[in-house]
Amino acid sequence: MNYIVTLREQLQEMGQGFVEALPTLAIAVFVVFLTWIIARFAARISDVIVGRTELRTSLKTLIDTLVKLAIWIIGLFIAAIVVMPDLTFASLLAGLGIGAVAIGFAFQDIFENFLAGVLIMVREKMRIGDVIECDDITGKVEHITLRETHIRKLSGELTVVPNSILFKNPVEIITDRDERRHEVVVGVSYDTQLDHAANVIRRAVEGLEDVLASKGVDIFAQEFNSSSVDFLVRWWAGSTPRDGWESKDKVVRAIKAALDEAGIEIPFPYVTHTFKETVPVSHLGDTRRKTP
Repeated sequence: MNYIVTLREQLQEMGQGFVEALPTLAIAVFVVFLTWIIARFAARISDVIVGRTELRTSLKTLIDTLVKLAIWIIGLFIAAIVVMPDLTFASLLAGLGIGAVAIGFAFQDIFENFLAGVLIMVREKMRIGDVIECDDITGKVEHITLRETHIRKLSGELTVVPNSILFKNPVEIITDRDERRHEVVVGVSYDTQLDHAANVIRRAVEGLEDVLASKGVDIFAQEFNSSSVDFLVRWWAGSTPRDGWESKDKVVRAIKAALDEAGIEIPFPYVTHTFKETVPVSHLGDTRRKTP
């Protein structure tokens, strides 16, 4: 019976304490609600101010996020002081310092992606709209957040990549400049005069509108293949994948037409069969005729 009485008294004290703390909790909830409103308005004001500058989109997003984060930290700290009047900024920092180690181990990946997102937004390279290639992922950067980056693959699928992957692995930015070099291999037969073939290929490529002839067209005799002598043809065109495919299509068509017009053969693979003994072709023909 003593245990029951003690439990009842404790429950009554807890209920009475909760009722007495209701006004304080209501004020704390109001402070949190007010913080949410202020954070929204501050983000809009930040958008207006930063939108007038020439900062990159990723930096604008970072500034908006930091503004909202700072307001939320201040608002939550005020709400905590309302609920716990004895709480001070120094004691809060001490508590955060003790818990930071445990939180750091528990949320290591989240903090790693967060810091990587901040560094990605700050650095100048890899802007929104760039086509990149990283870790077998090729696509267009659509959105960068503090934790992840959204990459739209060339086939249309959306890939959500953690920022730590983009920060720790090499990233090839395909559209860093407006133009880049493309190449294709062309083979001609062994009886072709190579200087003449190179001149024919060069004229065909330089005559195309999509090719930046001012940056030069390279024609290199590359190797002796099994059925042909191969040329490596390199030219400059637009940097996007679409520009590369279109220019390569036109280059291949132009080279084929020019070589055909010049009477230069693009050979098929030749195969030579060698037999140890002479094959009696005539006897084979007689055998086939006698077969019923």
